[in-house]
Amino acid sequence: MSGFTVGLAVIGGLVLAALVAWNAWTTRRNTPRQPEAVAAVEPHDAGRTEPVFDPMASPLPLQEKRPGLDALIDVLAPVALESVISGEAALAAMPPTRRAGSKPFAVEGLNEATQQWETPQAGQRYTAFQAGVQLTNRTGALNEIEYSEFVMKAQAFADAVNGAPDFPDMVEEVARARELDQFASAHDAQLGVTLRAKNAAWSPGYVQQNAARLGFVPGAIPGRMVLPAATAGSPAVLGLSFDSQAAMADDPNQSALRSVTLSLDVPQVDRSEQPFVRMRDCAIGLAATMDGAITDDNGQVIHVDALDVIGADLEHLYDTLDAHDLAAGSPLARRLFS
Repeated sequence: MSGFTVGLAVIGGLVLAALVAWNAWTTRRNTPRQPEAVAAVEPHDAGRTEPVFDPMASPLPLQEKRPGLDALIDVLAPVALESVISGEAALAAMPPTRRAGSKPFAVEGLNEATQQWETPQAGQRYTAFQAGVQLTNRTGALNEIEYSEFVMKAQAFADAVNGAPDFPDMVEEVARARELDQFASAHDAQLGVTLRAKNAAWSPGYVQQNAARLGFVPGAIPGRMVLPAATAGSPAVLGLSFDSQAAMADDPNQSALRSVTLSLDVPQVDRSEQPFVRMRDCAIGLAATMDGAITDDNGQVIHVDALDVIGADLEHLYDTLDAHDLAAGSPLARRLFS
């Protein structure tokens, strides 16, 4: 074999080796990162417990009962009674739906024993009622059509309990709804940052495992996790979401995620939870652990100092909400910004 032929053979071998290495690297890069395996507990280790990520082990917080009507964000119509009404009679008189258009509608009774306003309950007696409809929410301000529907529902309830309702002026209440809606729209902050994989993609299990280490638990829908609040029944502090189709795939480990989103609904979460600080820390921690970059919706990298500026601006928003008796995370704020 001539030297030239040998040279070609050597070059061919090097090219083949390079192709094999490149294919192996590409395959590894395109294979989603998998969660770390957790060692099984041997019988002689029964006294020890190992940290295990179990999606069903962390229940979601219980939902808090609906907060009461309030003149600050509701239209209120008192209903005077000729005699005391039982809770059973009040429940039977309730309308089938609890909305007037897109606005929540409610009826409360003045409990004869406790002298407190509450949603009517069986076994209780009531000396008066009040019907209410919310002035505004994230669908917009109460309009004339919704106000008229409120009047019809409240009047039907009053007739059923032999009561006399007193409705406020529609024009004034609709104007008040628009004013409150303008304030709410100007102070409604819903923040989100996206973590994007720099190199290898992530499997859903890999994301869940790393998020679980920061306190996240599975949410109510596939592809969503939440960071629970310190107080049971309060809204989640943060949300973490990714492609729901990947989460529901036959083999989620083969699903490739290139991004996940951290979200914060500012008015829904109590200021004392330090939600933005925790969002910032979670974003930085996950980016470091999973080899990701913190970006906005358009893929532009967000630097840590920019996050600090956002945090400072949020403090002013919190102060404004506090000054209007609509503190973030309070029952009224949670109703208004919903």
